[in-house]
Amino acid sequence: MTVAIDGPAGSGKSTIAHIIADELGLMFMNTGSFYRGVTLALLRSLGGKSDGTGAAPADLSDEEAVVRFAEGVPLDYRNGRLHLGDEDVERYLRSDAVEAVVAPLSGIVGVRRVVNAKIRQIARNSNIVCEGRDMTTVVFPDAEHKFYLDASVSARALRRYSQGTSSLSLGEIERSIAARDEIDRNKKEGSLKIAPDAFYIDTSDLTIREVCDMIISKIHL
Repeated sequence: MTVAIDGPAGSGKSTIAHIIADELGLMFMNTGSFYRGVTLALLRSLGGKSDGTGAAPADLSDEEAVVRFAEGVPLDYRNGRLHLGDEDVERYLRSDAVEAVVAPLSGIVGVRRVVNAKIRQIARNSNIVCEGRDMTTVVFPDAEHKFYLDASVSARALRRYSQGTSSLSLGEIERSIAARDEIDRNKKEGSLKIAPDAFYIDTSDLTIREVCDMIISKIHL
């Protein structure tokens, strides 16, 4: 069984998908981590530190070269955590350096196809809860259960700011999220959109528990 959840950055997808996977005994998969893993690997290849900071500017104009690089990144997903080779890199995936590059990198069609193939390979023959931007429309269009989580930009920015993982101000995070939304909605392939058969939930004024209960009630129908 596949439970696919889509939605913009900061809508609560990752936290909620993780809880649902735990409560239903399914494997949790944060598919956005795969793109962040490729981004982190690229920044490290350009002289970046463990979290990608200090790297030379990433040139994404040569898309064929970027796709070749992505093909060679040793991504794996173990126990709900992304690995580069044998290294668990979850703690580095939301650094400001990765945030600044992941959206345009994930907009490259060839990169999306490479990452989607890796995701499907790992998910094959598994019961999973996955979340991302195009899970219900591109990666798993035949998923048994589809959901789209949304929230206002201000609500999502406040959530990200409260996590304490960014050195940006609340206003800067809000502008960054709005810019990310614009990129995600206008990607050549895998753009952020609501699948016609996805159940829509605005999480702006809902607790995590309320959203989880809504989703679980639909899965158990």
